[in-house]
Amino acid sequence: MAITKDMLIADALQQENGEEIANVLLSIGMHCFGCAMARGETIEEAAMVHGVDVDELVKKLNEV
Repeated sequence: MAITKDMLIADALQQENGEEIANVLLSIGMHCFGCAMARGETIEEAAMVHGVDVDELVKKLNEV
């Protein structure tokens, strides 16, 4: 399933390549997998909080 900017972080991490997805998020400074926000925050919301271009992030996530 393709990653979209409105997908929850927790849902993205549940995909079969979740470890690779986690590595991409870690590489841009998103270390909050265990926090409560990851369960209810979309990739777009997290990108805004971390000052990351959401379209570039989604592209990287889909490449893995």
